[in-house]
Amino acid sequence: MEQVKIQSSRLFVTSAVENKDDLEEKFERSYQYVQNLTSGLSDKDAHDALNNALLKEKGHEEVSLGLLVTILTEPHNAVKCYRDLTLITRDGLGLVLTHLSQLVLDRYLRFNDVVKSQLLWLVREMIKNSVSNVDNLCWNLMRHAAGGDTSPRNINLIESLLDVFIEYKSWLERFPVLLASVVYTYLRLLEDHNAAYLANLRQKEVTFLITILREKFFECLVIGRDLVRLLQNVARIPEFEQLWRDMLLAPKSLSPSFNGILQLLQTRTSRRFLQSRLTPEMERKLVFLTSQVRFGNHKRYQEWFQRQYLATPESQSLRCDMIRFIVGVIHPTNELLCSDIIPRWAVIGWLLTTCTSSVAVSNAKLALFYDWLFYESEKDNIMNIEPAILVMHHSMRSHPAVSATLLDFLCRIITNFYPPLSDKVRSGIFSSLRQILDKRVLPSLLPLFDNAKLDRDLRIMVRDTFKEFCSIQSTESSSKMEDNNSQAVKMEDGEIIKNRLNNTVNNHIVDNEPAFSDEEEEMGVTIHAPEEDTDDDDIPLARVRLKEKTIEKSDDMLLDGPLKACISRLQMEKVNERRNEAMDTVIQQILDLDIDSESLPSISKCLCNILQEDIKSEIFPKVVNEETLLESVKSPLFVLYRTLFSLCKQDSTGKQLLLKILSEMYSVQPNLGYLLLYFLKVQVRTEHMKEDQSKVHSLKTSVYKEFCHSVGKKLDICLYDDLNACHISDTKLMMWIVPDLYKDFKQQTVNNAQILQVIVSVIDAKQLQDLLFLIMQGSLNMFKSDNLQSLLKTTLTWETIEQFFLWQLLQAHDISVENVVPLIPYLDYNKHPETLMAVTLMLKQDQPTAECIKYLFSRDVREDDAFIFTIVKYWCEDYIDKVGELIFNLISTRYPSTSPNKRKRAGSKSLNTTVPSADQVLGHLDQMRMRFEAQDNLTFFNIDFLQRGLILAQSNSSESQKKQFSELFALAEEEDFTVSKGRSQGRGRKASGKGKRVAAKDVSDTSEDSSEEEEIVKPKQAKKRKKVMSDSD
Repeated sequence: MEQVKIQSSRLFVTSAVENKDDLEEKFERSYQYVQNLTSGLSDKDAHDALNNALLKEKGHEEVSLGLLVTILTEPHNAVKCYRDLTLITRDGLGLVLTHLSQLVLDRYLRFNDVVKSQLLWLVREMIKNSVSNVDNLCWNLMRHAAGGDTSPRNINLIESLLDVFIEYKSWLERFPVLLASVVYTYLRLLEDHNAAYLANLRQKEVTFLITILREKFFECLVIGRDLVRLLQNVARIPEFEQLWRDMLLAPKSLSPSFNGILQLLQTRTSRRFLQSRLTPEMERKLVFLTSQVRFGNHKRYQEWFQRQYLATPESQSLRCDMIRFIVGVIHPTNELLCSDIIPRWAVIGWLLTTCTSSVAVSNAKLALFYDWLFYESEKDNIMNIEPAILVMHHSMRSHPAVSATLLDFLCRIITNFYPPLSDKVRSGIFSSLRQILDKRVLPSLLPLFDNAKLDRDLRIMVRDTFKEFCSIQSTESSSKMEDNNSQAVKMEDGEIIKNRLNNTVNNHIVDNEPAFSDEEEEMGVTIHAPEEDTDDDDIPLARVRLKEKTIEKSDDMLLDGPLKACISRLQMEKVNERRNEAMDTVIQQILDLDIDSESLPSISKCLCNILQEDIKSEIFPKVVNEETLLESVKSPLFVLYRTLFSLCKQDSTGKQLLLKILSEMYSVQPNLGYLLLYFLKVQVRTEHMKEDQSKVHSLKTSVYKEFCHSVGKKLDICLYDDLNACHISDTKLMMWIVPDLYKDFKQQTVNNAQILQVIVSVIDAKQLQDLLFLIMQGSLNMFKSDNLQSLLKTTLTWETIEQFFLWQLLQAHDISVENVVPLIPYLDYNKHPETLMAVTLMLKQDQPTAECIKYLFSRDVREDDAFIFTIVKYWCEDYIDKVGELIFNLISTRYPSTSPNKRKRAGSKSLNTTVPSADQVLGHLDQMRMRFEAQDNLTFFNIDFLQRGLILAQSNSSESQKKQFSELFALAEEEDFTVSKGRSQGRGRKASGKGKRVAAKDVSDTSEDSSEEEEIVKPKQAKKRKKVMSDSD
C-alpha cells in the first residue's frame, strides 16, 4: 500500500488525506501512456512508437506531457527523454512550456526535491538549445526566490538560478525585461544575505549585479525609482559605493542616455517589478485579504499570515515588499472601495505596527511614502499616495503614535533623502498633498497637521514644513464638509480616486467614517456579520460603508411624489433621446421647488450618480464641425446646461435653482466646470441667431461667472481649476476652449502663470503650432507688457519643454526686447539656460541700446558665464563703434565727477541702483578680456571709446581696484603712451578725426608682425560693418 501511495504522487509532496486533482490525474495518465508505449523497446523502436502515437487525437499532448513528467521525476532517463521530446514536438515545446510555467506559478512549493532539481536542469537545457519563451518560465521560477527567507531550500533556489544567469549571460541579455527583473530581484535578495555562511553567495551576487549594471545600465533604467531604493540598501558594499559615485558624479559613464539620479527617481516603477518580489502564494493571500475579508473576520487571517511569512527576524525585510505591492499593484475597484472589505491603509497599518526591527520599520515608512517624493500628477497614480495619507488620518484618533511617527518621517525625509534634490522632494510631497485635496481623498489636512494629540515640537515642525496646508482652508473646502459619505470616482485611465466629503464631528470623525476595530462600540455603527473584537493591541482596521445604499436611503426620505418618479425614469432609461426627455421633465420639477428646499442636495447627489458615465465619457468629437459638435452635446447633462443658458438669457429667477443644483454637483464632479465652458462655446458657435453676436458672447461669459459665484470661487481660481481638470481628462477639448478663455476672460487669463503652465505642460508640437497661428492671425492674445517680468520670473522653475513652448508663444506676440531685458540680471547661467537662450536670440535680432548694455553689465560676474561675451561679440560684427560708445558711457556714469557735460543732481541719486557698479562693469570687461585672450584676439579693446573708458576708470579707481584689474588696465597703458603723441596733454576730448587705431582693420591683419601697428593713423570714417571680431585668421 505504501509503495502504491508513493507512486501516486510523482511530482508533489502530499499527505495521506490529500486526493489528486484533475491536473495531477492528467499528468499521471500521460506518464503511464508513455511508459506503456516505450516499455521494453529499443531506442529506435521507442521513437517510432512515439511518432505513431502522435497521429492519434490528443496524442501530441499526451506524449509531450508524459515525457515531461519522466524528465522531472527520473533523472537517469532525463537526457534520453529530453532528446525524444525535442524530436517529436510540433510547436517548439510551446505546449510543454505552457504547462510547466503554470505548474511553477501555482504548485512549485508542492514539488518534491527531485522535481525541483530536475526543473533547473531542464531550464538549462532549454536555454542551451535556445527554446522560445523560456524567459517567461525563468520569470515565474524567480518569483519563488523569496525575500526575507534564508532557509536552505530558498538559498539553494537563489544560488541555482544565479548560476544559470551567470552561465548564460549572453542569452539573458537578449531579453531586456527579464534582465531588468533579474537585477531588481537579486538587488533585493542581496540585502538579506549578510550572514557569514552566505559570504560566497553574497560575493557572487555582487559581482554579477555590478557587471550587469555597468554593462547594461540603459536596460536597467526601465526599473525606475525603486532601483534607487534597492541600491540605497546595499550602498555600503564597496563595489556599490563606486557605482553610486559614478551615478552621482559621472552618469554618462554608465549610459549616454542617463542624465542623473533624478531621471530614475522621476520614473514610476512598473507593477511587474513590484509584483515580482512576492511569491505567487503570498500574492494570492494578500489579494484575498484585501478583496474578500470583511471587517471583524480579519484577525485570524492576519495571525495566520504572520506565522507563515513574518515570524523570523530575517523576514522583517519582506514588509517593504508587501507595502510596495499593496501601494503600487492593489488598486481596488469602485465596488470594493464602497464595500465593508478591509481597506488597503488598514493592512499597511498592521504591517507597520507589528514590525519587530527598527531598520525594517524605517525602510517600510520609506516604501510607503516613496511615490510621494517625486510625485507628478500627470505621470503618477493617486492610488499610490492614497494609503499613506489615510493611515495617518485614521490612526489619529485611537493610535496617534502611528500618525505622529509617519508625520515626523514625512517632515524629515524632505531634507534627508538626498540634500541636493531637497527642493524636488519638497515639490513632490507638496504635489501629493495638493492632489489629495484636489481629489477629495481628505477634505482638509488641518485636522491632521495641527492636531492636539501631536506633541508640541512635532506640531511646530509640521506647521513650519507644510505652512501652505496649515492655513485656514478655502471656502470651497469648508462648504464641502456637509456630507459624511465617501464617493469613489474612477478616472478614464482606470485610476480610482476617493473623494471624501467629511463632516468635522467629534474630533473630525464622522458617523460612517472608517474607524479602528477597538472603537466599534463607541461609534455605534451597525456592522454586517462581524465578530466583535475590542483588542486594543490589534491593528486599526476600517470598514467602508456601502456608499450607494446609504445615499439612496437618505435620498428616499427627502424625495417623493412626481420628482422622485421623474428621477427614477431618468435612471432607468437607456436610449439617449428618452433620457433627454426625462432630464427635461426633472428640470421642470426642480424649477417648481423653493430655493431653500431641503431636497436640493439629495437631487444633486442622485443626478451625479445617474450622469456619472456621461460626465466621464469622451465628449469632444474627433472631427470638429457643426454637426459633430451638436451631436456631442446631446446628453442629459447638456439639457441641464441648455436650460440654464436659456434662463440666463431671460434673466429668470429659476436660474438660481439650477445654479444651486450645479454647485452641489460640482463639489462631487469637478469636471462639470470645463464641460460648461465647452457647452457655452458650442452653443454660441452653432446657434443661428439674429441677435448681435456681442450680446451672445456677453451672455456666454455671464453664465460662467454666475456659475463661479454659485460654487463660491473667484473667477480666476475657477478658470484655473476647470482648465486643470480638463487637461487631465481631455487635452484636445482643453485646447479647443483655450482661445475663447483668453478672449472672453482677458483680465483673468492674460499673463496668468498658473493657467499658462497648465497649457504648456500638456500641448504637443501640433497644438503649439495651432496656438502660434491663432496668435499671428490676431485671434489670440496671451500676454501683455504689464507685469511681464513678474510672469517670466515665475516661469524660471518650469520644466524645459514648458519654458520652450512659453518662449515660442511669447515671440509670436512680438514682445519688445525692452520688456524682457530687465530680467537679465536675475538669470543664472547654469540654472536658467532656457530663458537665457531665448533672451539671447531676441537680443540677436535687435540693435544694442543703453538699456540693454546697462542690464547686461548688471549681472553677477562669474567665470563660467559666457552670456555677455556672446552678445557683445555678436553685436560687434555690425555695431562695433556703437557698442564701444555705450560701454564708455556706462563707465562714465560710474565716475560722474569726471564726466563732461553731465549735470549733477543732489544726494546719491546720481548713482542709481538699477545700473551696475564700477566693479561689475570692470569685472565683466575683465572676463571679456580673458575670453578674447583665449582666442588670441584683443582687437575689441583697441576701440577708441573703450581705450578712453579704461583710462577714465583707471584714473578714478582705488588701489585695490587697480591691483584687481591690472591686466585689464594694462591694455590702456600702452595706448595712453602712444596716443599722447597725437593729442594734447590732459584728459580733454579728442578731435573727431584722431585716435583711430589700425586695430580697426580686420583681425586677419593683426597677425602681421609690423611695428606700424603702434602708430597713429588717420583713417576714413568707420563704416557700419567692420567684421573686427572675426576669428578666421
